[in-house]
Amino acid sequence: MNNITIKSIETFIVDLPTIRPHHLSMAVMMKQSMVIIRIICSDGIEGIGEATTIGGISYADEFPEGMKLAIDTYFTPLLIGKNPNQINTIMKMLDKNISGNNFAKSGIETALLDAKGKRLNVPVADLFGGAIDTKLSVLWTLASGNTEKDIAEAKQLIKENRHNVFKLKIGRNQPEIDIEHVSNIKAALGKDIKITVDVNQAWTEQVAKQSIKKLQDANIDLIEQPLHKSNFEGLARLTQYFEVPIMADEAAATVSDAFKLAKLNAAQVFALKIAKSGGLTNIAKQAAIAQGAGISLYGGTMLEGTIGTLASAHIFATLPNLDWGTELFGPLLLTDDIVKKRIIYQNNALEIPEGPGLGIELDMNQVEKYKRK
Repeated sequence: MNNITIKSIETFIVDLPTIRPHHLSMAVMMKQSMVIIRIICSDGIEGIGEATTIGGISYADEFPEGMKLAIDTYFTPLLIGKNPNQINTIMKMLDKNISGNNFAKSGIETALLDAKGKRLNVPVADLFGGAIDTKLSVLWTLASGNTEKDIAEAKQLIKENRHNVFKLKIGRNQPEIDIEHVSNIKAALGKDIKITVDVNQAWTEQVAKQSIKKLQDANIDLIEQPLHKSNFEGLARLTQYFEVPIMADEAAATVSDAFKLAKLNAAQVFALKIAKSGGLTNIAKQAAIAQGAGISLYGGTMLEGTIGTLASAHIFATLPNLDWGTELFGPLLLTDDIVKKRIIYQNNALEIPEGPGLGIELDMNQVEKYKRK
């Protein structure tokens, strides 16, 4: 295994339509654009990864076209000829030579882990000590923007036993409009159905204090990232002021962010995302900080396709304090897929497929159909 090298790296952008417009505070998505990475090794093993963000360049500094360019131009020359088994060494080298670019780095690490799992004939989760459970609870985001439509959609999904926890993206409207919207949905679905809201950094601290009080009174279960990601002290004040849990998402991007938030007691929950942290290994480090500080975890998503979703699922499945489940519904938001076998969602959960690596295989006919020319 010491003589194995990385022979070539291929990247392509895939554009998959969404089943409906997906409303965020900073954008409305009509499709998801994913950078797919193939790392081909000298022993014939191929690892696949995915680098995906939300809404082009509106969510983060990275964007699909830029990620592909960065990997092709800067990552690939550093990686060719390296031993793909030495993942820690490779990621340290990338961090030394390439500033930031965590989304791209996450996709590269995913492909390396997928290849190593295939080489050892074990799932990626086994490379992190093994899955505690291969079924992960998954919520669904209600994002039509219409209260009655959202209620009807939620009731249908509950009836189908596909989801029993729901998230609402708020922050685009005046707070009183958003509060009425989510409060009516919570009342219609009942106390046994959890409702979380994601403000996507849209509020000032003053607006947050007034609004969270009303959401708490409406029995909303979790408040995600109400303030700008840089306002750690404000998050700490809100965390100490309210009983409803406050979750850090964009503020909990990196391992150092997780340490600062824990030190300030600035959140009761961390939303973990492999893309923003730079890969699965960094998620394990963030999770360890959270566990030491008594902070609960939530498995977040960048609305990745199947590859990125399963990469997240493999690491999330190893975490003992994943108290708030996951939002790994990205593939369900897409009208089609680029893998030979799609993820199974049933009984309010995602099932991690059996098999080595990520447990999936690209369908190259589908890739050609959706690949950006």
